[in-house]
Amino acid sequence: MITILRRLTVNFSWKLLSLAIAIVLWYALIDEPELTTTISVPVQFNKTQTDIEISSEVPHNVLLEVRGPASRLAAIPASATAVVLDLSGQRQPAEKTFTIVQRDVKLPGGVILVRAIPSQLRLKLERRIGREVPVQVRFSGPPPIGYRIASVTASPDRVLITGPESHAQRVQFVETDPIELSAVVGEAGFRVQVYVPDSQVSLDEPGPVSVRVGVEKIPDRLLPRK
Repeated sequence: MITILRRLTVNFSWKLLSLAIAIVLWYALIDEPELTTTISVPVQFNKTQTDIEISSEVPHNVLLEVRGPASRLAAIPASATAVVLDLSGQRQPAEKTFTIVQRDVKLPGGVILVRAIPSQLRLKLERRIGREVPVQVRFSGPPPIGYRIASVTASPDRVLITGPESHAQRVQFVETDPIELSAVVGEAGFRVQVYVPDSQVSLDEPGPVSVRVGVEKIPDRLLPRK
């Protein structure tokens, strides 16, 4: 009995202080109010099939109404919180609706999801395809007065685009940035970027193309008579 008492009294003051701190912390947690707040978080996807693309519009962010202890809510790192939708099992083109629930959201322990706005996301999934389309050269204005365009060549004159099937099939050509010809007499070369007129479709090899333009004097017989 005496041995037990001796063991209990060793560092008794430290043990008593630790107990007091634990009690204070316990009461602080019990008395901490639960609050509700709204945060905006990005939408991310867990996708393993590289040949399946999302062809529908997807919001960059959703609003989450969350509830939890005030200290936990204040400590939520916005950069580390996201809605993560699992597309790993999607191997075929389909239209699929996802209801955003607790397991889809990265939240600290003790914080729960009340609701998401929007609460559902409907995604259209399609095959990713590639196809070649021609390069169309654009001009910002005509050559100098009395001159005309004699020849235009682009290199490459066709480029490979990739994207969801329905979007890639609708793209008939890509176009260059406008080329200014007001000071061109003879031949001139340009390096210009090309633009794909569909945000869901991309160039397989992004980069400028070379354009060669030949400008010649209009024969007098073709000029309008005064």
